[in-house]
Amino acid sequence: MEAVVDKLAEWLALYGLRIVGAAAIVVIGWLVAKMIRKIIKRLLLRAKLAEAAVSFITSLSYAGLMVFVIIAALGKLGVQTASFVAVLAAAGLAIGLALQGSLANFAAGFLLVVFHPFKAGDYIEGAGVAGTVEEIEIFTTTLCSPDNKQIIVPNAKLTSDNILNYSAKGIRRLDMLFGISYGDDVNKAQEVLTELVRSDARVLDDPEPLVAVAELADSSVNFHVRPWVKTTDYWDVRFDVTKQVKLRFDNEGISIPFPQQDVHLYRETDDRRAET
Repeated sequence: MEAVVDKLAEWLALYGLRIVGAAAIVVIGWLVAKMIRKIIKRLLLRAKLAEAAVSFITSLSYAGLMVFVIIAALGKLGVQTASFVAVLAAAGLAIGLALQGSLANFAAGFLLVVFHPFKAGDYIEGAGVAGTVEEIEIFTTTLCSPDNKQIIVPNAKLTSDNILNYSAKGIRRLDMLFGISYGDDVNKAQEVLTELVRSDARVLDDPEPLVAVAELADSSVNFHVRPWVKTTDYWDVRFDVTKQVKLRFDNEGISIPFPQQDVHLYRETDDRRAET
């Protein structure tokens, strides 16, 4: 019995401080990891990151910190952690290679939320598709097309391509082209177009709308009509102005050229006549 007590005392003298140190590392590391997790969560929520993304990132960061704490505690106990770290690194590399597409989408989703190139409700064009943003998730962004189709786009495709955000600015310019025939009065047509655009209450005075002769085309004199409107009025004004131009041109006797062909028929006469 005395030998067992002596052996236990010897073991405690040898490993007691290491065990206490390892326990202290685990407890302190756990508290620090929890504090860092709260800080990260607060920063991500302030950046208006999606709740699912916040939960994923905070859990991932907490797990990484705790792995570091456990390795440090094992090292304090005298365990050789070099091989353990090498195994973890190899496993991390294998997982990273297997999930590189998903990780790329995750990183892209994080960038989209942090830098805010668009938000839910914006109408955007990117990765070869266009639609209204419904939701920005960890790996994908969901759009709704104008004909009510749901489009799910991997985030990495959006960040690797140009993004056109049609809702980012409060106003947009309409670019319309109208043609008249060469026989019509150019000045009169310009006055009609200017009056028609300015009479629409949805057209903004600043910036000033532009109505100008754009080109002398093959069969028409073309006008650029470029009024500025609120983004929400863009399509309504475009459709209404196009209709009103046709009606006003008809009332004013201004013709709108359209493609047509003139077919000329020639009768071939037979000069060869019977000899008499």
